[in-house]
Amino acid sequence: MKGQIRYFLTAIFFFTRIPCPKWIDHSSEALNKSNRYFSLVGIVVGSFSALVYYFTSFLFSSEIAILLSMVSSVWITGAFHEDGFADVCDGFGGGWTKEKILTIMKDSTLGTFGVTGLVFIFLIKFLLLNELNYSIYTIIFIIISGHSLSRFIATILLYTHPYVRDIDSSKIKPTSTQMSTKALIISGFFGILPLLFFESYWIFLAVIPMFLSYIYMGHFFKKWIGGQTGDCAGALQQVSEIVFYLSAVVIWKFF
Repeated sequence: MKGQIRYFLTAIFFFTRIPCPKWIDHSSEALNKSNRYFSLVGIVVGSFSALVYYFTSFLFSSEIAILLSMVSSVWITGAFHEDGFADVCDGFGGGWTKEKILTIMKDSTLGTFGVTGLVFIFLIKFLLLNELNYSIYTIIFIIISGHSLSRFIATILLYTHPYVRDIDSSKIKPTSTQMSTKALIISGFFGILPLLFFESYWIFLAVIPMFLSYIYMGHFFKKWIGGQTGDCAGALQQVSEIVFYLSAVVIWKFF
């Protein structure tokens, strides 16, 4: 049990700004075993964002509450996945070989492709969450589910695709490089758990297009760089979160 707590706190320490005990670090062994709790971290982040939305909705308009909840999720994660998404936009947008793509992705400078991608993805998130604003409790569970499920989808990529090391291994970002079947199952449990709180189980249909986004992006990464990096997983998390919100809009409209 103590080991599991350590792995969970490692995931919290790695993916959020939440303070953790000093004995938690970025060791490769703990980081690789912490990936089973990535979806649980999504529940924590999503719950924080949802609470911000809940309390600010009593003070401001729904649009402002949604915007503040988005800002809170970026703040609590240190824009970790957004950074990965931007790096993928820059790398695959400006690179035409594996070496060039990986070189661009590890560059800390944000390029035109990255800026453009972030602008659009934030705008799409805001518009979709605003359209889903049927009730306070609906948006709360939508936010939590979007964060948990999208992180589960990202862990599938870690499980199925080999980790691609950069030529300059000294500049590789710390990341989880291995995923066991047991860890994937645990991640899946926490990823799907928030869906059980919806009144209609039609929401489970949203998992299908999210999985399709994994298939497409996984194939794309495999084709160009031969596998995945932490940035690729971060990009998939962002995209699949958007896909979940898109799917929820369609489900609410027809079911």
